[in-house]
Amino acid sequence: MERAVVQITLFGLLLALATTQPNKGNWDIYSFHINSTVTSRYATTVITSRVANRMDESKEIEFHVRIPKNAFISKFRMFIDGQVYDGAVKGKEKAQQQYTEAVSRGQSAGLVSSVGRTLEEFKTSVTVAAHKKVTFELTYEELLKRRLGKYELQIHARPMQPVKDFKVDVQIKEKAGINFLEVNGGLSTNAVASAITKTQVDKQAWVYFYPTEDQQKTCDSCGEEGMNGDLVIVYDVNRNSLLGDIKKSDGYFVHHFAPSGLVSIPKNVVFVIDQSGSMYGKKIQQTRKALFHILNDLAVDDHFGLITFDSSIVHWKRELVQANEGNLQSAKTFASNIHERGSTDINKAVLEGTRMLNAHPREGSASILILLTDGDPTSGVTNLQLIHSNVRGAIADKFPLYCLGFGFDVNFEFLETMSLQNNGVARRIYEDSDADLQLKGFYEEVATPLLTDVTMIYNGGTNLTQTSFSQYYNGSEIVVAGQITDNDIETFDPQVVAISRNRRVMFNETNATVESNGTVSDSHIQRVWAYLTVKQLLEKELVLSGSEKDKVKKQALELSLKYSFVTPLTSMVVTKPQGEDSDVLHKPKEGGAPDMSSHQDFSGRRSHSLHTPQFHMPAASYPASYGLPAEGTPGGKYFWYGDVWFCSNASCGYVRIWLSINTKIPLILCIIIVYNLCCANVFTDVVLGTHMHLSPDKPPTIVTFSARPAPLSHRFLLKTENLSLPLCFDVTGEVHLRLLHHPNRELYVSGNLDSVENGGFRRIDIQLKADLFVEVETKEITVREGQTLTRHTGHYPDVITAGSLTVIRRDKEIDIAAGDTRMVILIHEKDGEEFLWPVLRLKTLDNNVSGILALKPAAYEEVQQSPSTRLKSKDQEIDVTRASAVDYTIVSSPTHDCWLMSAESALQRPLDDFIL
Repeated sequence: MERAVVQITLFGLLLALATTQPNKGNWDIYSFHINSTVTSRYATTVITSRVANRMDESKEIEFHVRIPKNAFISKFRMFIDGQVYDGAVKGKEKAQQQYTEAVSRGQSAGLVSSVGRTLEEFKTSVTVAAHKKVTFELTYEELLKRRLGKYELQIHARPMQPVKDFKVDVQIKEKAGINFLEVNGGLSTNAVASAITKTQVDKQAWVYFYPTEDQQKTCDSCGEEGMNGDLVIVYDVNRNSLLGDIKKSDGYFVHHFAPSGLVSIPKNVVFVIDQSGSMYGKKIQQTRKALFHILNDLAVDDHFGLITFDSSIVHWKRELVQANEGNLQSAKTFASNIHERGSTDINKAVLEGTRMLNAHPREGSASILILLTDGDPTSGVTNLQLIHSNVRGAIADKFPLYCLGFGFDVNFEFLETMSLQNNGVARRIYEDSDADLQLKGFYEEVATPLLTDVTMIYNGGTNLTQTSFSQYYNGSEIVVAGQITDNDIETFDPQVVAISRNRRVMFNETNATVESNGTVSDSHIQRVWAYLTVKQLLEKELVLSGSEKDKVKKQALELSLKYSFVTPLTSMVVTKPQGEDSDVLHKPKEGGAPDMSSHQDFSGRRSHSLHTPQFHMPAASYPASYGLPAEGTPGGKYFWYGDVWFCSNASCGYVRIWLSINTKIPLILCIIIVYNLCCANVFTDVVLGTHMHLSPDKPPTIVTFSARPAPLSHRFLLKTENLSLPLCFDVTGEVHLRLLHHPNRELYVSGNLDSVENGGFRRIDIQLKADLFVEVETKEITVREGQTLTRHTGHYPDVITAGSLTVIRRDKEIDIAAGDTRMVILIHEKDGEEFLWPVLRLKTLDNNVSGILALKPAAYEEVQQSPSTRLKSKDQEIDVTRASAVDYTIVSSPTHDCWLMSAESALQRPLDDFIL
């Protein structure tokens, strides 16, 4: 009888919620304001969200916003019931220690932002009592960069629901005067365009964006969950002085230099294009398309060269030629025939491009080298430090190198370092439909050099930011900040020396004035200096080594802490009321892994953990795949409705839903109705299984949790040739590792580490081309070919053929063959739990294969044995300790002694490069 009553209650609750939008009945954002003030190109933006808990019980309320990637968060606070909770910026190590301690206690302390094309995410949450309110306030700062003759202030609005009091206020103050003002972005069109008001009066401008609740639902990128789009304010300033704008305040100055009316300089440009196998498909098509655009934009007095590379180099012409009509048509024909193949020899290609420029000196011209690649060097010289050294020596500061990294697989830090070492910049090209326009857009930024060898001189100035620039391009801007010695404006004398075509020019207007700001802006100029200094120190830290690197890193850290900037060296600890976990906000590194709080696997299933932001892989078969199985739990209650099982467990304090993939009940409604009938403190989880056979007669296996254990370590062996001991390293946590990538065969293999300590993998995922997916688990193999899904759990041996992939399932191993690549997945057992371990048995001869399984045997030499052991590998000395590791590549699983070191040292690159 009790069970029937509960089922009726749940059914009634489902009906009641069927027409309710997410969050509406839980918490209400009644005010959402974005206030941005731009003073002399430096923007300070404050996002304020006021939220009320309308429920009769406490609720966890989330604050989730997106900010520009170029910005530094400088302040975060929460106002709850008369109390203020401020975030504190700490050194990365101290914040990480707090994070690690919280994780070891089973708490959810991690908060890592994701990286998008132009935005980063900030999110945190806090529990708010019934009928109480919370105010979130986030401040971030950025120096707007001038590109193609304009500054852009990007504001992303995404409050997650329509808001009654929604406002965006932007004020721009420029003493030089505002030349033009536009409002662009997805939130400036169609239904919401009428919500924008622009006002401009000489040196100031205001933009107001006040959409109604209805408008927040009907714009191009909006819906029932409210606004989700960008507002982009575009403007430029008047330029009355060739020397530019110089402003000073309280002993600091900032100089914006962007002279107009200069004659363009002819350029010599060499394009070095990666055509290795990993450029297959859309990448190479978009590259060809972009090259056509770029070739059309070359001026007749430009000279250019074009080479493509894989493991070898293909020249269009061995020397630079003039950009006349005949040569351009020939180059287009060459570009149209670029096809992907082979491995990647970046060292040889860049050195050849350098040779071509060095062999073509032209007085009064500017030389530029542009590299486009999507991968790591896999043939020729593959040591990254040696490539950097070779390229730096060949270029010798004669011209800039610009590196364009195509896609997320590229080692962006390698490209960024190489660019910075050679007076250039690196830019990521995203694999979107407009990638060809991204390439063209970058070229346009460097298409018109106006000055070379630019030197900024400040007599009476000290603590200056960068003052030497290889080139100045039309539409850009050079910004220098510093301190005025003894705050004596009388002795402060700025001037600029540069080369224009073939003559030396100097900008030092004797009647130029240095504007002085009032006391209101005293800290503004100083913060511009701090922002710019930290940015440039972080760039220097990338290219330096040894004591110089440590010194620069220390300076950047000290400034970041002094000015409360969240940078790659600092983190913000988000303070919360007593009893709640503090979050740790990191500044993500360009090219880092995306946010993993929500993961979608090959089959399109999505798994969310509702109580904690920690990442869980989807349960592919049974709830027991989470580990710690128990057949029923004393005191637990089971409720069945349709294709959904609900379980409330009084003894361990959690509620769990098992949801069949065929259920007619939307997942979001099932999440909403989770509640506990027996416990006060509830852990909530949702398990989505595509082939669970649920019935009202037999409840699913119950999994109990008392507390989350500390992250487990998994030890890997890196074997050697002709050396006494292999290397070993640990990987901590249930992470998703990139095991094998064979781009020429479009073969991708990845694996999820198991919960077995020092064990292996719980699942191996294999993708072949675009439509064949195989998931290997200890008890089952799932194959999805196109729209056909099959599962294999039968007797052994079991031969599975799908496309060009063959899988043979035996008792304790799975044999997988795809062309010239063969892999065996061994099934081991430890403490009663089975796990997987992949072994690459037949490796392709293609050097373009990457991943943990494709690592070459390690080579090292012992350089010290006392007081501690030190090994030397690839010019790097590493402290090691003697340890032991199980060799799971062998059926018998023998234990070997090994030299234990960090994963980064063993792999000779960051572990993050192998984590999905």
